[in-house]
Amino acid sequence: MSEASSTIVASEAAHFGKMAADWWDPKGSSAMLHRLNPVRLGYIRGAIDRHWDGDDTSFSPLAGRTALDVGCGAGLLSEPLARLGAAVTGLDAAPENIAAAQAHAALTGLKIDYRAGSVERLAGERFDLVVSLEVIEHVASPAEFVRGLAGALAPGGLMILSTPNRTPLSRLTLVGLAEQTGMIPRGTHDWDKFLTPDELTTLLASEGLIVSDVRGVALSPTRGFVLSDSVQLDYILTATRA
Repeated sequence: MSEASSTIVASEAAHFGKMAADWWDPKGSSAMLHRLNPVRLGYIRGAIDRHWDGDDTSFSPLAGRTALDVGCGAGLLSEPLARLGAAVTGLDAAPENIAAAQAHAALTGLKIDYRAGSVERLAGERFDLVVSLEVIEHVASPAEFVRGLAGALAPGGLMILSTPNRTPLSRLTLVGLAEQTGMIPRGTHDWDKFLTPDELTTLLASEGLIVSDVRGVALSPTRGFVLSDSVQLDYILTATRA
């Protein structure tokens, strides 16, 4: 790690660190992430196959490649990336989450390099795949955070980000309904910190990255979370070097 400044917000790290013990409980405080994971993984798999001209029937499309999961929590995404063949590094602001991630990986026999810290402090390391899902809305400076992500992306690499959109629907659903009913722990979201797709695209462009695909993540009454043409609630995107 270098001595670069950090975009970690101590109160945010503490908030998510309190969830460490039941992060892997699909009915616990991270239940929403468990429900999101299948649609996110489906999108990531498709992006990987398109970017590296992969075979969608392969069980290990990331074999021989490195992946960085920024804001990994207790490893809900890091573990599937490892199973896809990647050498995974999981980075999180909360040491409690890293401890929970290490313990769970040990139980499943997966070798993942988990670290507590900030992406800005990676000492020149580069990764083929950089992912950061539902994280940028929790950092001190989105611009500095994107700079750190871009700095960690290897030449020819792929970046995948997701975040809620700043719309009336996300205020009503994520901050209002979800937090008020206990679907998401209170205090998880600050609507004012949500980024629109245009805002995030501009931040990425400032670091020499071009967005190649944007899909919405919507909530279906019958199917749960699904990919959608509407980005009104949440969205996921891919970016590469311009």
